[in-house]
Amino acid sequence: MTISTLDQKTALIVVDLQNAIRAYPVAHPTAEVFANAGALADAFRAHGLPVVLVNVAGGAPGRTETQRRATGERPADAMEFVAELHRAVSDHVVTKNTWGAFTGTDLDAYLKAEGVTQVVVAGIATSAGVESTARHAHENGYNVTLATDAMSDGKAEVHDFVVSNVFPRIGESGTTAEIIALLAATRV
Repeated sequence: MTISTLDQKTALIVVDLQNAIRAYPVAHPTAEVFANAGALADAFRAHGLPVVLVNVAGGAPGRTETQRRATGERPADAMEFVAELHRAVSDHVVTKNTWGAFTGTDLDAYLKAEGVTQVVVAGIATSAGVESTARHAHENGYNVTLATDAMSDGKAEVHDFVVSNVFPRIGESGTTAEIIALLAATRV
């Protein structure tokens, strides 16, 4: 389903677009993903809507079949958000230790306190942080929109599968341009 509307109180959630992510191989050019996420953040701020920037500081401790990436020594600025997001003092920052931005954080309480009824989600990786955050938002009763050109995954086929098969079950999808145009149209 393509995006149909944006609620009056919609928040943008940008997942894991931090300096450390620049080193991860993804299917889509990160310059485009970062630029699109930055354009969304700028548009939301211009309309006085909440922008939530999420970074990751660790991972859930449970056993998995796939080997975790070795973190090793991280650069001092690894958790800082990419410059393309134009971080503002009004942005709400969430630091998470799991894939999703809701688990163990103040995100749900913050959104409810702001009166948010819908979220637009973007970031890396489509099948991990973005999907997990979007699923949790849907389960918490938010309307969910996924900015498909402001996200990527390690493999194009994984990104495409999630966008085509998972996202339609938990929300609506749109491009950055479509979301920004709808944002402007619904704020008149």
